[in-house]
Amino acid sequence: MTTIPEKEMNRACLPLKAAMDERPSEISRAGQGSRRRRARLPQWRAILFGLLALLIPGEPLGQPSPAENGRPVVYLAPIEGIIDLGLAPFVNRVLEEAAGAEAAAVIFEINTFGGRVDAAVVIRDALLNAPIQTVAFINKRAISAGALISLAAEKIAMADGGTIGAATPVQVGQPGAPAQPVEEKTVSYVRKEFRATAESRKRPLLVAEAMVDADVEIPGIIEKGKLLTLTTEEAMEHGVADFRANTLESVLEQLELPGAEVKRATPNWAERLVRLLTHPVLSSLLITVAMLGIILELRTPGFGIPGGLGIASLALFFWGHWLVQLAGWEEILLVVSGLVLLVMEIFVIPGFGVAGVLGIAALLGGLSLSVIGAGATWAFILKAVGRVVFSLFIALGASLLLLRLLPRLPFGRRLILETGLGAGEGYTSAPESDRGWLGKKGIALSPLRPAGIAEIEEERVDVVSDGELIEAGQPIKVIRVDGNRIVVRRLRTSTERSEHERT
Repeated sequence: MTTIPEKEMNRACLPLKAAMDERPSEISRAGQGSRRRRARLPQWRAILFGLLALLIPGEPLGQPSPAENGRPVVYLAPIEGIIDLGLAPFVNRVLEEAAGAEAAAVIFEINTFGGRVDAAVVIRDALLNAPIQTVAFINKRAISAGALISLAAEKIAMADGGTIGAATPVQVGQPGAPAQPVEEKTVSYVRKEFRATAESRKRPLLVAEAMVDADVEIPGIIEKGKLLTLTTEEAMEHGVADFRANTLESVLEQLELPGAEVKRATPNWAERLVRLLTHPVLSSLLITVAMLGIILELRTPGFGIPGGLGIASLALFFWGHWLVQLAGWEEILLVVSGLVLLVMEIFVIPGFGVAGVLGIAALLGGLSLSVIGAGATWAFILKAVGRVVFSLFIALGASLLLLRLLPRLPFGRRLILETGLGAGEGYTSAPESDRGWLGKKGIALSPLRPAGIAEIEEERVDVVSDGELIEAGQPIKVIRVDGNRIVVRRLRTSTERSEHERT
């Protein structure tokens, strides 16, 4: 989600929009009533982040509790820059740690021009459900998605010169290109999210809606056709902000927590890594490296560096998108099934048929669903699929190039079998005993689906059909011998041949 601020703000937001050019400004999975497990971080995922956080140097376990030292504890967490799905695990962790420490409050210092709607909704739900007092300290701006997060806090404090609002969703295009309006249903959804949040926190409903929808008119505040953005003074006047504060000490005084012990929370390495891995550019790069490694591994003997690199890249891709609630078991199973089908198509099933098509479709579907949400427009869906297809083509082209170059490189010669075996030195591609079957006729002793057993000249032979499923008892003919693989085709009856000629 981005905003439509004033011209000056557009210039300030330009670097943010460039970083967000591939991000959808659409309805989140949580907001559309899709899988509810994606609307809130599941407990076991929170436990996973807790275990990862233990690896970060922190305060000793023997720290006195607030009751022991007599001072209340307050957590301070920053929300700044782009609001993306990688921010949600950090907010959830801070809320859980603060609740476990029986802290008096969690203060979120907000300074953002916005970001993704679905990310803001996940954070909004966490704030509304938090068992601890939450405070939004707007210093200096809470625009777009930042406004929704601020409204979800129990109390809002604003610094002098602060702003809040301008939250209509737009679709961001290429860097430098103007933002495009979204469909009315998206605006309607976001408007109601703001209204529901304002209802929960007893804040002015129309004021919240006017931040999203330009059709909302409030006499004396905003006219129809304009988006509402409030300054600190206006937010205080209209009941959006609870109090004014320019420093953290001032916020603590207003909360009647002077002298409280402040614990400053920052994203740990795992949360920073997740935000990095879910960036569109890096996620596309991970897909390319993963597919490149897998293709090279299938074309080289044994299992080595390409396969390990491919699996590691694919694991990093899904790990990051799993933790930010974009990818689930469905997407992972689709990708794994696609890879299995493609391997079967290459090594087991002759030719290229249904298995190959299904494998490519499953691979594209799983990877594409892992980078888009359930409210995305068709334009964004096509863009996401195009990005995945582009990554796969880059991987395919790079693999063909590397396979040509590897035999010329010292390192590559260790991976490629260069020794050629002629008929006098080893085995020919097809032994004469196998070549003798070419053109022979027989009967399928077992169903050929596609591999099976046939009887040819009173001899049981392992054969493979050329793609057609052949039932037991059907007449067959050997049409090709590939190495030690004998490929057969079903013989048509005279009636079938006549019908085929008529058609």
